[in-house]
Amino acid sequence: MSTNVLRTADGWWVVREARAVRIDTEAVTTAGLLTDRDAVREAAASGATGTPVADLVALSPVTTPCRVVAQMVNYRSHARDSGFSGEIPPTFFRKASGSVSGPNATVVRPSHVKLLDYEIELGLVMGVPLPVGTVVEERDLPSYVAGLVITNDVSARDVQLTKTQFYESKSYPGFTPTGPYLALLEPEDFAHLPDLRLKLSVNGDPRQDRTLADMIVRPARALTLLARFQALDPGDLLLTGTPGGTALKAPPKAVEKIGSLLPPAVKWKAFFKSQARNPHYLHAGDLMTATIATPDGRIDLGEQRTPVTDAT
Repeated sequence: MSTNVLRTADGWWVVREARAVRIDTEAVTTAGLLTDRDAVREAAASGATGTPVADLVALSPVTTPCRVVAQMVNYRSHARDSGFSGEIPPTFFRKASGSVSGPNATVVRPSHVKLLDYEIELGLVMGVPLPVGTVVEERDLPSYVAGLVITNDVSARDVQLTKTQFYESKSYPGFTPTGPYLALLEPEDFAHLPDLRLKLSVNGDPRQDRTLADMIVRPARALTLLARFQALDPGDLLLTGTPGGTALKAPPKAVEKIGSLLPPAVKWKAFFKSQARNPHYLHAGDLMTATIATPDGRIDLGEQRTPVTDAT
C-alpha cells in the first residue's frame, strides 16, 4: 500500500486517515526525504496518536528549486477537445519551478490575463536520477518513480495562444498547485495506476473526470522519450497531461477554416471575443477542487481546494 506524506512549514508527516504522525528526519527537500525512507516507514508503523490533519497547513510536498516538465495533449479526450485528429507526437515543455505552490494556496490571475484555465494532472516524482539515454520499461517504473502528487497546470490561454509557447503562460507564481500528499508507492502499487481517476470541479461544477486509461503515452514510455534529451534528478516533477474538460476547446471545423483566411490580428480579435463569452474560464472568487484516487482507495492523493483571485 502507498504511504501518504504531507509537508508543513515545520516538517514532514505521514498521514493515516484523519491524523498525521511527524517523521523524524532532518530532510528539508523532497530529494532528501526520499533518501530517508526508513524514517518514513518508522512513522507509518508508529503507534503514536498523531495530530489531526485538519490542524496542519499543507505546503507542496515537492520542494523547489526542481525541474518541472510537462506533457502536452496526452489524453485522448483532451486531444478531441483540442481539435487534434490522427497520431499526436509526444511533446514536452518546461514550467518554472517558481510556479509550484501548496494545494490550497490562492491562484492569482495576472492583470493582463483574461482567459485563465485549469488542467488537473497526475504528477510523477522521481526517486533516483534518470540519465540521458535511459530506457524505462513498465517493469522498471518502480525503480525510477518514488511517488505521485496531484498537480494543476494552470494556464493563461491568451498568453499561450498569441505567443505560441507554453513557458510564460504556465509559469506565473502559483500556476502549479501541488499536493496535498506525496503518495510514496510500493512496487505492487504501480499495477493500479490505470485505475486512478482524475476529477476537477469549479465551484462544485464537475469539469474533468477521466481515468489514466484515457492516457496516450503512459509514464514508462514518457520517461524514455524525455530521457532522449533531458536528465531528471530525485525530487524532479513530471506532469503527465490533462484529460478533456478544460475551458479552452477548439472551434468547430467550419469556423476554423474561415478563421484561417483572416489576417492574424482579425482572427485573434474574433477568437478572444468569442472566448470572453465562455463561462468556464476562471474568475476571482472561483474555487477549484481536485482529487486523484483509485476507486478502492489503495492510492489516494488527497484533495486540493484552490481559490482564485485577481492581482491587486
